[in-house]
Amino acid sequence: MLAAFAAPAWAQAKECNEENKAAWYNTFLANFKGDPAQQKIAYDAAKTYLTTCPEDPEDKVASYMKNKFVVPYEKMTAGATVKKQFEDAFKQKNYADQIKLGKQILETEPDSPAIYIILGVTGLGDQSLLSESAQFAKKAIELIETGKPFAPYETKDKALAALNYTIAKSHLKNAPAEAIPYLLKAARYESDLKKSPLLYVDLAAAYNDGPRAKQSEGYKQYLDKPESPESKLALANINQVIDRQIDALARAAALATNAADKKSLMDVLTETYTDRNKSPAGLTELLAGVLSKPLPDIPTPLTSLPTPAPSTTPGTSASPGTNGGAQTGNGGTKTAGTQAGSAKPVTTAAPGNKPKPPRLNHRRV
Repeated sequence: MLAAFAAPAWAQAKECNEENKAAWYNTFLANFKGDPAQQKIAYDAAKTYLTTCPEDPEDKVASYMKNKFVVPYEKMTAGATVKKQFEDAFKQKNYADQIKLGKQILETEPDSPAIYIILGVTGLGDQSLLSESAQFAKKAIELIETGKPFAPYETKDKALAALNYTIAKSHLKNAPAEAIPYLLKAARYESDLKKSPLLYVDLAAAYNDGPRAKQSEGYKQYLDKPESPESKLALANINQVIDRQIDALARAAALATNAADKKSLMDVLTETYTDRNKSPAGLTELLAGVLSKPLPDIPTPLTSLPTPAPSTTPGTSASPGTNGGAQTGNGGTKTAGTQAGSAKPVTTAAPGNKPKPPRLNHRRV
C-alpha cells in the first residue's frame, strides 16, 4: 500500500493535460542522471509522456526526452539483454546462438575483438557454421595483428592458432589446397593445437586431396608411354607432396595417445611410407625424431630434376623412391625407368592417391 501511494503522479493518470505533462517531465528531470534504478523511473515517465500525448513537432520537451534519453536508453538496455543472452550461449556452447546474437552486438560495436574472436572459433564446435565462422576469424586475426586484445584467450598465439584453424577447416572439404597455409600457421603458434594429432591428420588429408590429387590427375597423360624427362619431373613433384603427407602423418601418430587412433594412423603411415620408399626401413627413425624437426613448408614446384647421385654399379636402374625415380601409388606399381637389359623403356604407372588419413574425433579447441 505504501508503495502504491508513493508512486509518482504520472502513474496515476493517463490523460494528456498540462498538469500530468508537468508531473511526468519533473519526474524525468529528477531521475535521468541517477543510478540505474532512477534511470528506469525517468524512462518510464518519459515513455508515458510520449505515448500518452499526441506527437507534436513543436513540443520541445517531448523531443528532448525522446532524442536525448529514451532512444539511447532503449539501445543501451536492449544491448545489455543481448549481451547477457550471448554470454549464456557462450557458456552453454550454443554455437548457432553465438553467431546470431554476436552479429546483433556487432551492429552497435563493430570493432569488438572479443566478439569477433568468439564467432571466429564457433566453427570448431559446430562444423555446419564453418563457412560463416571463417569470415569472422579473418576479421579477428586482422584486429589482433593490429594490437587489439586477444581475450578470451590467454595468449595471442593461442587465439591466432584457433582462428587460423577455423579458416583451414572451412576449406578442407571444397578447397583442400587452400587449407594448407592456414594449417601450417595454426601448427606453428605456441598453443595446444601444436600438439594436437587432429591438426596433422587434417594437414595430411589436405595434401592428399589437394596438390597430390591434382598432380596425380595431370600425371595420367604419361601412362602407357615411355618414361621421359617430363614424366620424371611430374613424378618428382608428386613425391615432394607425398613426403609432406608422410611428415604430417608421422607427427599425428607420434602425438596420438589413444591406442585405437594410434594404430589407425600407423596403418596409413606405414602403407604410405612403404609405397613411397619401397621399404619400411627408416620409418622408426622418422617417428622418433619428427617432432624435433621444424614443420616443412609447402614444397616449391620443381622445374628441373635433381641431379642424381653417382651410381656405384653402372647399368643398374635408379633406386626406388629417390629423386623422383620411383613410382608411387597403390600397390602393384612398377619402378619407372629402363630396366637393365630390356629392349625398351618400361611404361610408367599412375601414382594413385593413398587412402585418406583416418578421421579422429574432432573437438573444439
